[in-house]
Amino acid sequence: MNTPVVEKKYLIPFILVTSMFFLWGLANNMTDTLLAAFRRIMSMSDFQTSLIQVAFYGSYFCLALPAALFIRKFSYKSGLLLGLGFFITGALLFYPASQTMVYGHFLAALFILAGGLSVLETTANPYILAMGSEKTSVQRLNLAQAFNPIGSITGVLLSQFFILSHLNIADATVRAGLSPDELQMIQQQELNAVMGPYVGVALILAVVWITIAVMKMPAASSTNESINLKATFQKLLGNSNYKWGVVAQFFYVGAQIGVWSYTIRYIMVELDLNESGAANYYLAALILFTIARFVFTGLLKKYRGSVLLIYSSFTAVLLLFFVIFAGGFIGAFALVGISGCMSLMFPTIFGLASEGLGKDRKVAGSGLIMAILGGAALTAIQGQVSDLTQSIHLSFFVPMACFLVVASYGYTNLKQNEQ
Repeated sequence: MNTPVVEKKYLIPFILVTSMFFLWGLANNMTDTLLAAFRRIMSMSDFQTSLIQVAFYGSYFCLALPAALFIRKFSYKSGLLLGLGFFITGALLFYPASQTMVYGHFLAALFILAGGLSVLETTANPYILAMGSEKTSVQRLNLAQAFNPIGSITGVLLSQFFILSHLNIADATVRAGLSPDELQMIQQQELNAVMGPYVGVALILAVVWITIAVMKMPAASSTNESINLKATFQKLLGNSNYKWGVVAQFFYVGAQIGVWSYTIRYIMVELDLNESGAANYYLAALILFTIARFVFTGLLKKYRGSVLLIYSSFTAVLLLFFVIFAGGFIGAFALVGISGCMSLMFPTIFGLASEGLGKDRKVAGSGLIMAILGGAALTAIQGQVSDLTQSIHLSFFVPMACFLVVASYGYTNLKQNEQ
C-alpha cells in the first residue's frame, strides 16, 4: 500500500502551514523588484542596490538559529506566530521610511521583515517534513513549496502594478539636472508607491496571525525538549550529507537570488524595455518556476531527488551559456528557462540534507535556513562583477559556478545512498 504524501489527520494543518510558503514567496519577490526600483529612484549602482539583498538575507542568517531554539523550546505554532509578528512589523515600517526618504530606513524595515520570514521558514520547513512518514517527506515538502512561487507571482504583480509602473521615466542623467525640490517631489511620489503594497500586506497578515492564534495545531513533536546545543552541533558537523547540504543550499540560494534580482536589469539592457515591461519576463520566469515545481513533485515519485538535482543543475549551467554569450531574445528566454531548473532545488536540498536527523531536525533546519545568507553574499558579488566589468552578462558567471556546486552535492548524496 502506497504511503500518502499527506495523511488525513494532517490535512488542515498542512494547508495552513503551506499558506506560509505563499506569504514568504510574496515578500521575497516584491523585494527582488526593489533593486530595479531603487536603482532608478536614487540613481544607484548595481552594488548599492544589492544592499537590499544583503539586509534581507543577512537577517535570515541572524534569526534562523534563535528561531530553531525558540520552536524547540516552545512549539511550531509559536514559531509561526512569532515570524508573522516580525513580518507585520517590518512591513508597517515602510510607512515611516517613505516619509524620511532615507535608504537606510528601508533597509532596516527589510531587515525586520526578513527576520520574520527567517522564523517562518525555520518553522514551516521542518514542520512539513514532520507531518507524516519520512518516506514521503521530500515529496511533501516539494508539494508545500509548490505554493511558494504562487506567492512569488503575486508579489511581482503587486510590484509591477503598484511600484514599477509608478516610477518616473526620468533616468539618472535627467535627475542629476533637476533642482533639489523637483527631485525630492519625484522621489517622494515613487517611495510612496513602494510603501503602499507593504503596508497593505501587513494588514492582511494581521488577519492571518489571528486565525493561527485561535486554531489548534498538531505538536508534531514534544515541546519543552532539553537542548544540548554542543552535542547537537557535534552530531550535525559529523554528518557529511547534512554539512554539504548546507553548503549546497548556500550556493543555490545565491544562484536563485542572483538570477532573479538581475533578470529585470538584463531584460532592460537586451530588449530595450523599461522596468515595468521587463518585469513581464520576470513574471514569466516565476510562472514557469511554479509549473515546474508541480512537475518535479510528480517526478519525485519515480526518481530520487539527487538524480533530478544533478540534471536540473547542469541544464541551468547550459542555459547560462546562452544568457552570457547569446543575448537578445535567446538570452532572455534562456534566463526565463533557468527558473524551471531552479524550482526543484531548495526543497530537495533541504529534504535530502535532513534525512535521518530525527529530533535534531529543528536545529538542523536552522542551518539550512541560515544558508540563505548566500542570497546576500553572492548577489552582492554578482552586482560588483557587473559594476567592475560594466557588463550585466558577465555577472551571470557567478550563478553558473553556484549551480556546479549544487550538482556536486547531488552526485555526492547519490553515491552515499548507493553504498
